[in-house]
Amino acid sequence: MSEGVVPDRARVLEALDQVIDPRSGRGLSQAGLVRGLILRADRAAFMLEVPQAEVARYQPVREAAEAALARATGVKAQVILTADNAAPAPPSVQGRRAKVAEDPQARLGHMPDAERPANVRRVIAVASGKGGVGKSTVAVSLAAAFARLGLRAGLLDADIYGPSAPHMLGIAGEPTFDADKRLNPMEAFGVKVMSIGFIVEPGDAAIWRGPMASSAVRTLIGSNWGSEAEPLDVLVVDLPPGTGDIQLTIAQRLKLDGVVIVSTPQEIALIDARRAVTMFRKMDVQILGVVENMAWFVDPASGARLAIFGEGGAAAEAKRQGVPLLGQVPLDMALRQSCDAGQPLVAADPANPAAQVFLEIARKLA
Repeated sequence: MSEGVVPDRARVLEALDQVIDPRSGRGLSQAGLVRGLILRADRAAFMLEVPQAEVARYQPVREAAEAALARATGVKAQVILTADNAAPAPPSVQGRRAKVAEDPQARLGHMPDAERPANVRRVIAVASGKGGVGKSTVAVSLAAAFARLGLRAGLLDADIYGPSAPHMLGIAGEPTFDADKRLNPMEAFGVKVMSIGFIVEPGDAAIWRGPMASSAVRTLIGSNWGSEAEPLDVLVVDLPPGTGDIQLTIAQRLKLDGVVIVSTPQEIALIDARRAVTMFRKMDVQILGVVENMAWFVDPASGARLAIFGEGGAAAEAKRQGVPLLGQVPLDMALRQSCDAGQPLVAADPANPAAQVFLEIARKLA
């Protein structure tokens, strides 16, 4: 296939139908086993989802499908074999309104197997129920603020599907391994940093189901964060938005000293922030407080504060939840520019009002 041309979807599905599903006797596409097909000019991939008990049986099928996909597209091909543990609804309940049961692990409360990584004194997670509220900006800025206060700080970018720490901290390159085959974090601005962004190709999508994503997080957690002589004082964990697999994996594997909830002032963001609070309380994780991001914008002409996203919403929510309001971060162009440039504002311009807020939050949490 010529370079730069996206493969024809119909032709690809026809080729995949030449690989036979051993259960139904039909081609993979006709059998409905080609899930999430992605076709790019340089890459093709899909998920082959089968029952848990059939995984070993379908390994040769996966290999045949990957070969067929490569032949049909002429580009790098990947077929991910995943297990579907869900059982179909019994006939007696089909047609009724669906009711989704909670994951039982979300009701475990204290996680007895959770522990801190070796040579790490404290672990603080930064979470939000909703994307786009500036959670990663807060996590990166908080880690850089801890470092500026003289603490040995680390940042675990656990946002597997949207890693942003490498760009925000201006880090390029790949991590090395130590003698125990643990990943050695990269370092910038006095912060030790580990992210899936160092491992996957820039711009590539992590087409991973929950188990694979959780496995990646466990690998990152086990990085070489410090030594007995120089332990890490604090590890900041940037969680993905939401209340799913990654959050549960972190709570199960990491002994969290607490979590910081990030929200903007408007109600639509606070709704999801409440869900995050509820989830962490179910897992017996202490809520250290709320950070209100994009709290206001200062009009350059008049100096007046303009509450673009509403006023005081996160402050009121913190009071309702019985936790501290750790700080209110203004909507500041310098903060956006510093993140885009890979220069945390607390390092590039610590006198900036937004940087001062992060430094004060770090002092409260140190």
